[in-house]
Amino acid sequence: MRIDAHQHYWKINRGDYGWITPDITTLYKDFLPDDLAPHLHEHQIKQTILVQAAPTIEETEFLLGVSNESESVAGVVGWIDLEKPDYQVQFSKFEKHPKFLGFRLMIQDMPDETVVLKKSYLDALRYFAEKDIPVDLLFVHHQLPTVIQLLETVPNLRAVVNHIGKPNIVQQVFEPWKNEISQIAKYKNIYCKLSGMITEADHNQWQLDDFTVYIHHIISEFGMDRIMFGSDWPVCLLAGSYDDVVHILNHALPKDMSESDLNKLFGENARRFYKL
Repeated sequence: MRIDAHQHYWKINRGDYGWITPDITTLYKDFLPDDLAPHLHEHQIKQTILVQAAPTIEETEFLLGVSNESESVAGVVGWIDLEKPDYQVQFSKFEKHPKFLGFRLMIQDMPDETVVLKKSYLDALRYFAEKDIPVDLLFVHHQLPTVIQLLETVPNLRAVVNHIGKPNIVQQVFEPWKNEISQIAKYKNIYCKLSGMITEADHNQWQLDDFTVYIHHIISEFGMDRIMFGSDWPVCLLAGSYDDVVHILNHALPKDMSESDLNKLFGENARRFYKL
């Protein structure tokens, strides 16, 4: 079964999407399952992983509610406030929901990303590592050194890199992202989503070949068993359509890729990582 391992839904009037402002007209509207359904049907995708887009408990509760009403949602990656000492209580509340899969650590939005190396964060992540809970890691390429230090300290964390670590695609910069993402890939419990690339390129003038070297490097370093397709819809609409995202990936994939490996990329790896 084909799975889109990274997409979002939101209702703007909920009021906790601070990054979606009225001037971002493409995104400043509601996006719900009926809006995505035609694209899933077009690409024969049966289910999705619904990922949080706001750092609030309330949004996670909203997403779990959406998942109750939509068979296409295989599971929800929510948010937990790791800075509060009751993070275990927060988690246990969500864990009772059959579609709650894990949570996302939003390093990208931290004014000082090294906060995740503080004892409180490390203790929390060690706790979830011991429980083998899937954790999504959202960060930008310049934050990779901190992520490397994090994994050196919590090497058994079960995690997936979002958006290939957001390299500087718009300027076609490869280093030090290339070397640093290779260090991340050495941890066999770390996966990587081939997602969110189109919005790291020139939103108006990207070319198919802009992404190929990055995709090839991820495949080379993580292998076919630890990569997964994600659309990052509707955020991708800032730079292109759902069709564009799929086309970019298909264009870059090795032409001799086996049916078995395609199945891993488009579903089986996500199923295994998230324990669906």
